[in-house]
Amino acid sequence: MNGQAGRANAGKSANDFYVQQWARLGIGYDLSRDVNFYMEIIDSAVWGGNGNPVNAGNGGDPLNHNCGPNVATPGAGAGSAGACRLGVRAAYVLVRNLAGVQGLSMKAGRQYVIFGNHSLFGHFDWANTGYSHDGVMFQYDTKTLTSWLGWLRNSETDLAQAAPVGSSGPNIVATGNADASADADLFLFYNQIKSVPGFLIEPYYALYINGIPESSNAAQGLGTPKRSSQKRHMIGNRTEMRKGNWDFINETAWQFGRMGDGIGTDNNQNVHINAWATRNWLGYTWYEHRWKPRVAIGFDYASGDGNANCSVGATAQAGYACRTANTFENFFPTNYLHAGYMLNHSWRNQIQPQVNVEARPSARDHVEIWAQRHYLANARDNWYRGAQGVLVFSRSNNTSNHLGDEVDVAWTHMFADGKVSAVTTWGHFFAGEYIGRNLGTSSNQTWGMVQLWMNF
Repeated sequence: MNGQAGRANAGKSANDFYVQQWARLGIGYDLSRDVNFYMEIIDSAVWGGNGNPVNAGNGGDPLNHNCGPNVATPGAGAGSAGACRLGVRAAYVLVRNLAGVQGLSMKAGRQYVIFGNHSLFGHFDWANTGYSHDGVMFQYDTKTLTSWLGWLRNSETDLAQAAPVGSSGPNIVATGNADASADADLFLFYNQIKSVPGFLIEPYYALYINGIPESSNAAQGLGTPKRSSQKRHMIGNRTEMRKGNWDFINETAWQFGRMGDGIGTDNNQNVHINAWATRNWLGYTWYEHRWKPRVAIGFDYASGDGNANCSVGATAQAGYACRTANTFENFFPTNYLHAGYMLNHSWRNQIQPQVNVEARPSARDHVEIWAQRHYLANARDNWYRGAQGVLVFSRSNNTSNHLGDEVDVAWTHMFADGKVSAVTTWGHFFAGEYIGRNLGTSSNQTWGMVQLWMNF
C-alpha cells in the first residue's frame, strides 16, 4: 500500500519491524520568584540506526553512538555527515509579572507551542523527536481571559547553526547565499475566553511568512507542507463545551494569502491561497458507571485543490497553469490524536467521519476502540500522510476518493502510582478503491505497537 519503489519486499506481503526509543532530561532552576530557566535534552534513537550497513566493520561499529555516518552514501566513513541522536528540545527563560504587570509573562527561547487539542499546534510527543519552536511568547492571564502573542522563527538562512562570531553563511543549502528575506516566520495571536459557564471559546489568528525561494521546498506541488515562498493568514476559532455528561468540540479555520507556483525562480507569489477546515466531536460519558464509558462521534473536513500537482513533474512541463492553492495547511499538529493511530492521514484534503468508544475497567486501565472512514475532499488532490507529506500522488484523471477504513484498539495499563505505563495498540486498514486505481495494486494493512513510558 505504501507505493515505494525499489524495495524487494514492497507490495502486498511487505513487512517491517523496528525499535525506537527516546529519553528526555529536563532541568529547571528558579533564578528568582518570577524568573525561571528550563532546559530539556533529548536523546532520540532507532536501534541499529547509528551504523553504516554497507561498511559494518568500519563506521558501522556500535562504538559510534552519537552521530551515525550518512547511510544514504554507501561506503561513507565514520567522519561523514549524518544524523545525531542528542539534541535540545527546550531551552528558555520564563519571566512572570513582566515589567511589574500582574498576569503578564514572557517565555523566550526554544519552547513547546501547544494550543487547543493539538489540531494545529501540538508537541507531537508520540514521534521520536516531536515539535519545538524558537522564539518569544507573551502571555496575559486573567480569570476570564488568557491571551498569547508570539513570534517564532522556523527557518533562518543568514547564519549557519552555531556559526562562530556571527560569521555569515547559508544555513539551508537550497537557499544559496545568505539572504535577509529568505527566512520563515510564524506569528500567533491566540485567546481563551473563560467567562461563559461550561464553555471555552478560543479565537485565534496566525500569519506564516516563508521567504525561502519558491523552488526550494516545492517538490510535492502546491500541497507541499510549509511550502516556500508564501504568505498565509489563518483566522479560526475553537469552542469546547462540557455540561453534565455531554462534551462537544468544534474548531473551524480559514486560510488565505498568496504563494509562489514553484515553477522557475522568479519568487512571484502568483497563486491565491483559499483553504479551510473544520473538526467536530460530540461525546457522552456515563460518569455514574464504574468503568466511566464514553461514546463519541466525530467529523473532520479539510479542503484540497484539484490542481495541486500543477507544478510537479510532467504536469509542470505541460504548462498547466497554477492559479489556486486550496489545500489546507496543517501546521504543527499532534496528528495521531485525530487521524488514527496508523497515521495514514492528516488534516489536509480530508473527509473523516468517525466513532470512538472508551472505558476505564479499573483505576489503572484505559481501553479505546476507534473507527474512521477516510476520504479525499478533492479526488484530484493527493493523499497526505500523518506527517503531512504526500503518501500517494493522485492521478490527473482520478475520480475515486474513498481511501479506506481504519479500526484501532488501544489498551493502557498504569504501574508504580502512574509513573510507568504500558501501551499496546493494534490497527487495521481496509483499503478503499482509491488505492487500487492510483497505485495499480491494493491490499489491507495491519499495524501494531508496544510502548513503555516512564516518568520520574
